[in-house]
Amino acid sequence: MQPTILSISNHDDDSEPGGGPSPARPPDAALLDAYSQTVAGAVEKVRAAVVHIEVAGNDAPGGSGSGFFISPDGYIVTNSHVVSGASTIRVFLADGRSMDADLVGDDPETDLAVVRVSAGEIEHLAFADSATLRPGQIAIAIGSPMGFQQTVTAGIVSGLGRSLRARSGRQIENVVQTDAALNPGNSGGPLVNSSGEVIGVNTAIIPSAQGICFAIASNIVRWVAGWLIKDGRVRRSHLGLAGRTVPLVRRVARLHRIEQESGVLVVAVEQGSPAARAGLLEGDVLISMDNQPTPRVDTLHRLLTADLIGEGVRLVVLRRLELRRMVVLPGETPRR
Repeated sequence: MQPTILSISNHDDDSEPGGGPSPARPPDAALLDAYSQTVAGAVEKVRAAVVHIEVAGNDAPGGSGSGFFISPDGYIVTNSHVVSGASTIRVFLADGRSMDADLVGDDPETDLAVVRVSAGEIEHLAFADSATLRPGQIAIAIGSPMGFQQTVTAGIVSGLGRSLRARSGRQIENVVQTDAALNPGNSGGPLVNSSGEVIGVNTAIIPSAQGICFAIASNIVRWVAGWLIKDGRVRRSHLGLAGRTVPLVRRVARLHRIEQESGVLVVAVEQGSPAARAGLLEGDVLISMDNQPTPRVDTLHRLLTADLIGEGVRLVVLRRLELRRMVVLPGETPRR
């Protein structure tokens, strides 16, 4: 049997090949075309700056992830969990080149890292202001899910101001939620807007859910990357205590006119730490620091910035039924 050959002919009118009129285009066809062109245009601007990353460790199996250039001289942002502990980092560029990369800095607290390659002048991406994001706007993810390089998925910004727990245990604030499909290997790749500007770094999914994915907001990425390039790490202050969030006894809170409903219970104090020198004891409940309420452990973490290192900080502490005030000099969080 001879195969059927379909011929293609050009027509100058809107008629069907058989002579009848063409079916009318759906009323939303123009909108769909515009959406497609917007996504394709953004991808065209971005893809040359997106890389595939493969790592190997001395005592661990290899892994892979994604990343993107943030400067023309070879600095690449990715996730901390992609490159942490790696003995070798290999970067694969969109133009087919591959080269070894050096770890510049790593911040497990925000799950971000910077690596660098010597690739000459390279395409790089600009950051958008994540404070201006709105739910519903276009979000496009590019990366290497399951090793499939330069994979594009698109969706919207599903939510803002989410929180995500880093592997270090610290809470990452102002996380962007998206329904752009992410899979293992997307980690470290960019989430971009319709202009091709980075609005986040793809970092996590919820395996048991569909369409719930998360990215570290671009304003956090820009700040952390700057510190990593400058110092190789992000400096933070610390008190030297372990704590957990607990509800306040309402009768005691009313007695001292404390409006918040919870505080940070001190469950352990490191010997010789700033907290120990200030007189904090196990069982104390931290109410505020420098007039900023501390209703949660994550709030306390957020307040412990580098500018407090060695500075006198005023604490308000509830010790049994007594409200106490003390001054602590935070130290610098040691390198891990």
